[in-house]
Amino acid sequence: MKSLFALFQHQHLSPAGKRLTIRSLGLAVVILLLVAAVGVTIAHVFAAGTTIYASPTGTGNGTSASSPTTIQNAQSLVRTMNQNMSGDITVVLEDGFYRLTSPLTLTAADSGSNGHNVIWTTNTGAHPVIAGSAQITNWTQLSGSSIWVAQGPSGVQTRQLYVNGNRAQRASGALPVTLTKTSTGYTASSSTMSKWRDPSGAIPTEVELVYAGGLGAWTEPRCPIASLSGTTVTMAQPCWNDSNNHGTNHVGAGSLGAPTQVENAFQLLTKPGQWYLDTHSSKFYYMPRSGEDMATADVEAPVLQSLVTGKGSASGPIHNIIFNGIQFSYATWLGASNSNGFPEIQANYYIKGSSPTAGNATFDWAQIPANVSLTYDQHIQFTNDAFVHLGGAGLGLGDGSQNDLVKGNVVTDTSGNAIELGNDDMPTATGANQTLSNTIQDNHVFNTPIEYLGGIGIDVGYAANTLISHNQVDHTPYSGMSIGWGGWPDKIKHPGLTNFSHNNVISNNLVEFIVTVLADGAAVYTNGQTSNSHSFATGEQITGNVLHDQGNRSHVIYTDNGTDWMTVTGNGVYNTGGANAWGHCHNDYYPGEGGGVDNEQVSGNFWENGPGTSAANPHCHVMGNTVISSPSQIPASIVNNAGLEPPFKGLLHWTQAPNPPVR
Repeated sequence: MKSLFALFQHQHLSPAGKRLTIRSLGLAVVILLLVAAVGVTIAHVFAAGTTIYASPTGTGNGTSASSPTTIQNAQSLVRTMNQNMSGDITVVLEDGFYRLTSPLTLTAADSGSNGHNVIWTTNTGAHPVIAGSAQITNWTQLSGSSIWVAQGPSGVQTRQLYVNGNRAQRASGALPVTLTKTSTGYTASSSTMSKWRDPSGAIPTEVELVYAGGLGAWTEPRCPIASLSGTTVTMAQPCWNDSNNHGTNHVGAGSLGAPTQVENAFQLLTKPGQWYLDTHSSKFYYMPRSGEDMATADVEAPVLQSLVTGKGSASGPIHNIIFNGIQFSYATWLGASNSNGFPEIQANYYIKGSSPTAGNATFDWAQIPANVSLTYDQHIQFTNDAFVHLGGAGLGLGDGSQNDLVKGNVVTDTSGNAIELGNDDMPTATGANQTLSNTIQDNHVFNTPIEYLGGIGIDVGYAANTLISHNQVDHTPYSGMSIGWGGWPDKIKHPGLTNFSHNNVISNNLVEFIVTVLADGAAVYTNGQTSNSHSFATGEQITGNVLHDQGNRSHVIYTDNGTDWMTVTGNGVYNTGGANAWGHCHNDYYPGEGGGVDNEQVSGNFWENGPGTSAANPHCHVMGNTVISSPSQIPASIVNNAGLEPPFKGLLHWTQAPNPPVR
């Protein structure tokens, strides 16, 4: 594969680069007319590399920076010239805000050919933003109030609002009543909530109850209220039944605990930085923060649920496409607002569909979708990009993702998981259906997730030959990294699910200030089968990571149920808070392994609040670890090699692209 980094100069793609470039498509069009009579194809004419220029206001033909076209036309042009490439095709996005009205949808027809790439990039110093939002303007202050109002597009739906590049909070607060649980919802201590009305006078339709720790200390499920009548609170179905029957798969508390807050009613709009959307009038209401001038503020309401989406097939994957230097921002996800709600299981996987019966086989587990998402894709690169202000997960590379590279990116302020790789729906996939040989390296993931707090910085489902290395993940409400999802829906005293995962490596990462809100999480959390050969040779490796400052209880390195054939070595762990450095080998129910506990090798680590040398269990070998009292006792070779490599340290000082002008 032709690596993008051969084209990098100081983490930017050189606009001249090492490629053959036809600068004038105008000349090329003339050539096309001349050769059409003799049957020469477009693909042949443009086989040597080409540069296409696009801008947010492009009206030209894309032949030069002075004649840019639209991003949509640029995609169409690529499709006319990428069938038989002898050099890269580069789409240069000029500076500015690309406000999409529909997602940039990729298929195999958008791919590079002959090993060459279609490169979507920008010039050094430019900050293009691909956005799926409507700008909300013409704000007026409600008489006698600190609340401002503006008309949105008719029928607008969104769960997020951003003011001057900062996320606002949906109106929320403590429940104004005491709730007593019933089979269909609750009985309230008074009729206060049933009297709530929108400014339009209509009954609010999307009031939502939030349950921090509601299905286990690691979850934050959400369920909408279907109706309010007097003191009767009827919850939406199937969310209510799915959540309260959750215990039948032996994960979690068994049923929803008490709600910890109520969200999305106008009566809850009481604090600066909060907002509310009256869906009956499509009007936004906002209480400004100190210093915000609503006459000049850039207010973005995400309306698209996807910015870039692509689905190839096992026989026809999307391939050889690079996105470099682009900021992806301002998209929403409306799944939690419908009657399914968000009955979270763990790591932003949730129950979707009908309610379960006995056992977990009938549960339909779903992964929170990403706002930039590809499946059945090969040799895709996301480099030097930013995924920020997003309402679902950030970047998702799902089933059939192979030989992809995610390097040098920033991911922050996503509602859910930051980076997702693989999924939980194809445990026995083979060939092109597998998620295979992908690299996630030198990325900075921080201050995320924001809305669905059980989400993960880097989350991996079924996958093989994965390298997760030299990333920095910090300030997460739950776990920093999690891998093996789908491998363990725990059936009590039964083995984890057989799956194709093997040879995954988590190495030399820096994970800090994690599990700050929820609990029972980890800096690195893993579960399920990790080897397809029942051997350490193909099992998962957790090595050379520095992990510190965990906020809540559990384990910093957490090898949970079913984690088999795992090696944990050479890691440095300190400031563990209420957590243990490592835990632990569980009972092993895999067939043919003789019972006992899961096969794990845990040695050569330097950690506070962790086991040192102990007798080796026939399966669980915990030996030769050094218990330290200060991080200075961790070898410098481990500390200095963990986290972002020197060329990528600048990501720690990343700033978002400038806000667009207010129209």
